[in-house]
Amino acid sequence: MTRRVKEFVDISEYASLDELIGKLVAIRGSLPESSEAELRLRGDEVFGRRITISYLREQTAEEAEIEQRYADASRSAMERELERLQAQLGACCYAAPGAGAKLRMVA
Repeated sequence: MTRRVKEFVDISEYASLDELIGKLVAIRGSLPESSEAELRLRGDEVFGRRITISYLREQTAEEAEIEQRYADASRSAMERELERLQAQLGACCYAAPGAGAKLRMVA
């Protein structure tokens, strides 16, 4: 099973408009065909601004293996927790208060 991963490219230092356009054209040329790329200006006056390009790419085999390993571990942990809760709900460890007592009407 493959899935798409969001990847980011930051352009934080640029001097002229021509250099920036050149970098953007180079990045666009290297993107996958169905990448659905977006360009955003991020940051503020204090920490600086940068141009961020996000795009989707296919997951690598190594990333898929790592994700599958964590998914299996998470699934088994959830199953153990579910079994623990079901066992806990199945056992009543206290006597219900007022069991066997008669009700009295007080006016």
